[in-house]
Amino acid sequence: MRAVIIGNGVTGVTAATRLRQLQPDWKVSLVSGESAFHYSRPALMYIFMGHMTYEATKPFEDSFWRDQRLDLVRDWVTGIDIDDRQLVLHRNGRLPYDRLLIATGAKSNKFGWPGQDLDGVQGLYNLKDLHQLYKNAERASHAVIVGGGLIGIELAEMLHSRHIHVTFLIREPSYWCNILPMEESGMLNRMIEEQGIGLIKETNLKEIVDDGTGKVEAVITEFDDRIDCQLVGLTPGVSPNTDLVKSTPIETGRGVLVDNAFRTNIPDIYAAGDCAEIVSRNGGRNLIQQVWYTGKKQGEVAGEVLAGQDTEYDPGIWYNSAKFFDLEYQTYGMILNTPQPGERHLFWEHPSHRHAVRVVGVDGCIKAFNFMGIRARHEVCERWIAERRTVEYVLDHLEEANFDPEFFVRHESEIVRSLKEQLA
Repeated sequence: MRAVIIGNGVTGVTAATRLRQLQPDWKVSLVSGESAFHYSRPALMYIFMGHMTYEATKPFEDSFWRDQRLDLVRDWVTGIDIDDRQLVLHRNGRLPYDRLLIATGAKSNKFGWPGQDLDGVQGLYNLKDLHQLYKNAERASHAVIVGGGLIGIELAEMLHSRHIHVTFLIREPSYWCNILPMEESGMLNRMIEEQGIGLIKETNLKEIVDDGTGKVEAVITEFDDRIDCQLVGLTPGVSPNTDLVKSTPIETGRGVLVDNAFRTNIPDIYAAGDCAEIVSRNGGRNLIQQVWYTGKKQGEVAGEVLAGQDTEYDPGIWYNSAKFFDLEYQTYGMILNTPQPGERHLFWEHPSHRHAVRVVGVDGCIKAFNFMGIRARHEVCERWIAERRTVEYVLDHLEEANFDPEFFVRHESEIVRSLKEQLA
């Protein structure tokens, strides 16, 4: 039996290693044209800033793949021949498969702006983007980043470390307020401005201006304001990368449509990770998850399904974390940017605007947390949500969740007092 996985990101690699554990005699191949070996995408910014080398971002020694008998194919897949069960490769002919996992990830959004393909305009998702950034940063004294979110703030920090002035152009009234409640979003606004980064709100990009040689020299906003710049970062989110399957009978929506076992509509073809769209069983909104943690979790289940196990993906309790310059963020459970029916939100923020806690309850039981500038223990927060602990119980035991280093200032007494007053 031969299993082939397209993509060597966290989902594809996790699926391959899990499959190898369960099926030690199968032939397993990973195909990627981007890199010879798996590396950590979240570490791209640290390579650029000089904190890590590329070699240090590889979770496995190069010998690991040989030792595990995982065949690495460095090539781009240009087509899927479903009838003959073969992949069409750019350089190396065809690769047969018995079972196929599509883990092609996501790609940076573009919305047809005039000038979006000029030299100096780019996103930040993969190694190619990183190499392009080295080149583009050489001639840049000012960069405009279009769109906010996690990738945007990473790109801003990367450029800021090279003393390149950065201006954000966002369509929302506050940074990332389409995801975060306004209080947490306001903390990010202050942090961005304290770094000396420009933040232009409620403004859309109209066009990117050519300097006459095919390079960017400015952007024009929807209000016809001109901002001179030599680099434009397009970071208005990412979309599932479905380019490979568009000319096939594999069904797609926003992503590759799959069930809870990552099966597509074609037998023995599966999809997981950023490119997959899990169809809702109850007619609700389909599920697309595009963070590292869910990519790894989906890869684990996909590997088991490929191996022939009867298992399904359970999204479980939502979790994510990020770092906005020196402001750390963790979220447990799903918190939308506005309170939902039946939710009770309790919020505390330190006067320094560097620490905050949001506790969300439903029917008196804990539903979710946001932590800003305070590190929380994953297993404690997740257990409280799973056990449906009361909000009162959580506040009485909040110190158990703190994971800050030994000499950090603790704020539990102040937090609990404030939240209990709101609860009363």
